[in-house]
Amino acid sequence: MAASKDRILSREVIATQIPSGDKTTLHADTKVMIHQTLGGAYTVQTDFGLFRIDGKDADALGEQVTGGKVAASTLADGAPDPEAIWSQLRQVFDPEIPVNIVDLGLVYTMDVEKISEPEPGHRVNVAMTLTAPGCGMGPAIAEDAKGKILLVPGVSDADVRITWDPPWNQSMISEEGKMKLGLI
Repeated sequence: MAASKDRILSREVIATQIPSGDKTTLHADTKVMIHQTLGGAYTVQTDFGLFRIDGKDADALGEQVTGGKVAASTLADGAPDPEAIWSQLRQVFDPEIPVNIVDLGLVYTMDVEKISEPEPGHRVNVAMTLTAPGCGMGPAIAEDAKGKILLVPGVSDADVRITWDPPWNQSMISEEGKMKLGLI
């Protein structure tokens, strides 16, 4: 996590408003304060509220753009390494909470299936939830998870589904997550 930093956007970016999840254009020369840098995304504050800026737009903040395929090998049958998938999911954060979605207990299941359509490969299916049903950031968090999964070698498709059963509660947070949140 980075300390707060004042910046001026060097170019226009599409950002996600927090907590509504609405897409908004932030124009070049907009003053922003970076509050959080986790998982390759940036939580910034403007005069109009909080926004999430994707890592692909880091250059607009004067930061280095990161991304690309994950350095991991596939299994003998060409399937993605499940540990690499879990590692990627640990790079996904709710922009308001400095703990990844795995340690928050938001990921219920992850499985890999062999597929033949639209082309042969492997699909990763994830069932996850959110800390609150009214969270407007849900689609953005799910899309971030999907994008990170697709970077794993051997993954040709990903489906990240939000579910509310069972309802999330704080007992689902890992010990590491509880420590980061000061709950233990």
